[in-house]
Amino acid sequence: MAELAALEDPKARAVNERNGDDHGVNLGKLRAVAKRLKTQQDLAYRLWETDDTAARLLALLICRPKAFTRAELDTMLRTARAAKVHDWLVNYVVKKSPHREELRLAWSADPDPAVASAGWALTTDRVAKQPDGLDLAGLVDVIEARMKAAPDRLQWAMNHCLAQIGIEHPEHRARAIDVGERLGVLKDYPTSPGCTSPYAPVWITEMVSRQR
Repeated sequence: MAELAALEDPKARAVNERNGDDHGVNLGKLRAVAKRLKTQQDLAYRLWETDDTAARLLALLICRPKAFTRAELDTMLRTARAAKVHDWLVNYVVKKSPHREELRLAWSADPDPAVASAGWALTTDRVAKQPDGLDLAGLVDVIEARMKAAPDRLQWAMNHCLAQIGIEHPEHRARAIDVGERLGVLKDYPTSPGCTSPYAPVWITEMVSRQR
């Protein structure tokens, strides 16, 4: 914890806080610490218990994803206050867990929008990597009905899923684009030069063009 405190940078904190992350540690430096420590599950538990954002990010980098129980992962997600902690927990840990499908189903139906967004992130991963067994048309139905009014984090996750369906599955592409156009979600999102807009119709069209 002393080492993490020494890495605190006020400028980095200012940038991170604009994105919902209450820490000031440069992520490159944090990854260097994790590389030195290597995998240490016991230390990962202790770092997580501090409730400090930088410490929790470090914990996610040095843990063994398959060592956590389903209940532990559920509790961790519900107490992951910072956006980056939430994102890394889902992408670096839960996606590698043997409990990921059970959690995907449970979280997707959760009334807490932050928890539901994690379920949608796991669904998006399945759309891309393991779509067999998914009702893709049904997912688009749910997105069409709920995405427009969803809170920001959940809306972003549902939009990503819609775009992924359109990108990966040609038979659903036209409908995914149509739903995106009618809802207009993230249509005016500011996008840096050289980056692809998160607006689903543009995102789908651009990624399909690159594939070709």
